[in-house]
Amino acid sequence: MSRSNRTLTSPAAPSLPAKLAYLADPRHYTPRPRSIGCIETHYAWVFLVGSYALKLKKPMRQTSMDYRTLADRERACRTELQLNRRLAPSVYLGLAALKQTRTGRLSLRSGTRVVDWLVRMRRLAPGRSLERTLVRRGVTERDWTRLTATLAGFFAGAERRPMGEAAYLARLRRQTDSTARALCAADLGLDARRVAALAKVQRQFLTTHGALLRGRAAQLRDGHGDLRPEHVFLDSRASRLCVIDCLEFDADLRRLDPAEEIAFLALECARLADARSASRLIAHYRRSSADRAPAALIDFYMSRRAAVRAQISAWHLRDAAFALEQPAWRARAESYLADALRLGRRALSRAGRTATGARGAARRVTPRGAPATARAAAPPQRRSPSAARPGRAAARPTA
Repeated sequence: MSRSNRTLTSPAAPSLPAKLAYLADPRHYTPRPRSIGCIETHYAWVFLVGSYALKLKKPMRQTSMDYRTLADRERACRTELQLNRRLAPSVYLGLAALKQTRTGRLSLRSGTRVVDWLVRMRRLAPGRSLERTLVRRGVTERDWTRLTATLAGFFAGAERRPMGEAAYLARLRRQTDSTARALCAADLGLDARRVAALAKVQRQFLTTHGALLRGRAAQLRDGHGDLRPEHVFLDSRASRLCVIDCLEFDADLRRLDPAEEIAFLALECARLADARSASRLIAHYRRSSADRAPAALIDFYMSRRAAVRAQISAWHLRDAAFALEQPAWRARAESYLADALRLGRRALSRAGRTATGARGAARRVTPRGAPATARAAAPPQRRSPSAARPGRAAARPTA
């Protein structure tokens, strides 16, 4: 066969194991690191290369995301870069293309065919994460001030995504019911009576104290969506305070009341350290922002987020990759569930006391013989929120 009649073919696309093996090999980087660490999450692999990190998304599909094609992963990487630069501009450096040469070799420097995309990030000192700093009781008043000022500024500038009041309440009801159904799944084996009690308490709050929530419908923002201590890094000599790993793959899950995001962070702070750390966070946030969300509302939001964390923890029981860690994940799910129920009950109690106090104040200041409409118009009293004291998790396996 003459050369002119030969069929020229491109090399076969590299397999996923081939990509992972290439990225885990120190010889493929300049300068060459001594070793490369790899962290696997639900949706990605993160390769720790010297002072940088590279994140490769898994080619998978779930309800709110689809990373199966190269174009899907590129789009997701660009979205992650754009959204996370809001709170960590010096960390999210850009994208890196994993390429294939004409001979079929993989390369991060040259090649004719892009076979995958990675997010390139600056590595942060793990010892300065809020998670680790809380555990060793090292968070200072300055840290709380800088963190809450950063978050208040972020929420003030974030895209507003308000809802109608009725629509917001309906959304909260749907989410409450969905979480309860998920927690009741027979294969998870969670305490069904506790799940039923939690759902009842949260629904009662929505029905009885919906006025507290209707006023928040106009406050919704395109926020972070996963505001946990492990994603917050405090100042160090090498980096500024920043917050990483926003929930980039689902805009609806990021559409949140800033008070709910703060409540979630407060919940996790209390579980890692103690109730005082959560109350300090909330108090500093109130000083840094114009938000005066009442204590009952903060408690309700904390209850909601604890229920969601119970659900996420329980899902690990279905994953064969965590078979050896099932007792720890079950204990964690039950611990979050207990927190959710206690906080929901406290939200009801606080809201009830506030309403009773407001009615009593109205009776005291209303002249005898005044019409009922005048008594009903008395403004409710405000109370400063204090943090919950949720029980610390029985175990904290690495997510």
